[in-house]
Amino acid sequence: MLIRKGAGKRLISGSLVMKPQKKLPIVLKVFVPFFLLISGILMFLVCFEQIRIDKKLRLVSISSAPRSLCQGYQFSKSETGYVHYPQPSNYKREECACTPVRYFAIISMQRSGSGWFETLLNSHENISSNGEIFQIFERRSNISAIKRILDRVYNLDFYTSAAKNECTAAVGIKWMLNQGLLDNYDDIVEYFVRRGISAIFIFRRNLLRRMVSQIANDFDRDFKQLNGTHKSHVHTIQEAEVLARFKPTINATNLVSKLDWTNEYIAAALQKMKRVPHLVVYYEDVIKNSSVLLDVQHFLGVPQKVLFSKQIKIHRKPLRDQIENWDEVYHALNGTRYESFLYDDYKI
Repeated sequence: MLIRKGAGKRLISGSLVMKPQKKLPIVLKVFVPFFLLISGILMFLVCFEQIRIDKKLRLVSISSAPRSLCQGYQFSKSETGYVHYPQPSNYKREECACTPVRYFAIISMQRSGSGWFETLLNSHENISSNGEIFQIFERRSNISAIKRILDRVYNLDFYTSAAKNECTAAVGIKWMLNQGLLDNYDDIVEYFVRRGISAIFIFRRNLLRRMVSQIANDFDRDFKQLNGTHKSHVHTIQEAEVLARFKPTINATNLVSKLDWTNEYIAAALQKMKRVPHLVVYYEDVIKNSSVLLDVQHFLGVPQKVLFSKQIKIHRKPLRDQIENWDEVYHALNGTRYESFLYDDYKI
């Protein structure tokens, strides 16, 4: 009988006989599929994490990309720290992603023409000034709250009716000196300098006119002369005439000292904010000289346009017709450094 061995086969008398295979232990039968399952899960998790990291890295690179990718704009070295490419979290800037944005703040005092001035700026299609947002105390209760609001504004995430969103080229706010600004000026100046924020100061030259406007506005807040509604600003001649009927009485005894205090307050504010790039404009100059608004637009780096406002000036008459005790006020200021306040300083 011829027997050949090989590969688990036996050839016996020309017949092929298969050698029985050894059976796997039961432990291996259970362990191998389990091992393959765990390995597959681990491989999936590793791949998923890698994709997540890649996405995160890509988003980081995109958020910092516009400055390097947007080559159409050329800026001087002095401008580079004040040109920004914000990435809003609530929307995409789309085709305007490469439109550089300047950050600004209109800084003023109540009844200095800042509201009217802001409406002029907001008539420009590329300027968004978000109003007197720190009028609400909670927003200015501490420096951390202030910075959180400012971060939202300058990231284009603070929505107001003034927001132009995608094609904004200059974004800012209106900020009164007594709304937490001077109380926290060290931190705010540091924030402005670090973020590249510029300031536009607007004041009145004639502080006596400001005083008349302030007293009249306080009166209307109490008595609500327009159908039971208080309005700080009006949009019709009829409304303006109603509010202008009230003629305030001004304490002439301490008038000079009050004007001195206001001047010193303004000077101190400018001194404290001197590290911040700024432009100082005066209400009277904006009224008399249209080139002032061109200077403001140049300062903000936006295309120059004709700006307009729907607001109507309330006190349009000479001061002698708007102050109840005009003779007392006249004698208090005549011959002083404030004598010029008594006379018409612009024509409407």
